[in-house]
Amino acid sequence: MNGLNLLKRGITAFAFSGLLAAGAWAQTTTSTTPPSDVVQDTKDIRQDKRDIHQDTRDIRQDRRDVRSDTKDIVGDRKDIANDKDKLEYDAEKYGKNSSQAKADRTDIKSDMKDVHSDKKDVVADEKDLHHDRKDRRKDRRDLHKDRADRYHDRHK
Repeated sequence: MNGLNLLKRGITAFAFSGLLAAGAWAQTTTSTTPPSDVVQDTKDIRQDKRDIHQDTRDIRQDRRDVRSDTKDIVGDRKDIANDKDKLEYDAEKYGKNSSQAKADRTDIKSDMKDVHSDKKDVVADEKDLHHDRKDRRKDRRDLHKDRADRYHDRHK
């Protein structure tokens, strides 16, 4: 073997080992995105899911409140009708200015105040219901965006 062949083999071996080293380096550094982005996106996704569930619970509670207040209004209106009948009866039997008639009038006034406050409660509950639905819609959008971000971070 002469010196020229020895030199060719040395250069070939050096080039081949360089290619192997470059291939190994390329395989270890394919991920250019730090894993912290993916971890943070996963945490955001979990938080958005918790927010959505909490908003759903709030929506259900607001619906219950609206139903309850509506039932209260119906009951108070029945009480008003009964008190009016009783007022007519007491006014005929005892007179318009009797203590029984005055008590009936105060009952009617208090029932009317109850109806009014229940109507205000219904309006407030419907407003809360609207805001909770809006919050849940926003959280669902955030969840979608976080999932898309995590996907893009994983596949860069």
